[in-house]
Amino acid sequence: MKTTPAHDQRIAKMIFASVYPLYIEKVEKKGRTKEELHQVIQWLTGFDNKQLQQLIAERVTFETFFQRATLNPNAHLITGLICGYRVEEIENPLTQQARYLDKLVDELAKGRKMEKILRG
Repeated sequence: MKTTPAHDQRIAKMIFASVYPLYIEKVEKKGRTKEELHQVIQWLTGFDNKQLQQLIAERVTFETFFQRATLNPNAHLITGLICGYRVEEIENPLTQQARYLDKLVDELAKGRKMEKILRG
């Protein structure tokens, strides 16, 4: 699926630390925990809690965040709609990775079982 260059650039330049509290709020509002969110982020990116906190403190962009990540080899199994885009059809790799994360957070908030979220 085609995203516009402006859309891709906007995602690339977003500061992860500005979105992270929104992820926490979304999952906690639905009865999930910050620890579960961290588990999902670690599965996708390889970042442990210490690394995640460092990236937040550095106020890295999504571009830097995903450049430093070691994407899970099963990330391609993340499919479905998020923000009006079919995740598996997004052509820009960075935008797709950011939407992978959005999709996982969404699944967590919707109460999906962890083993399903982690594509195990």
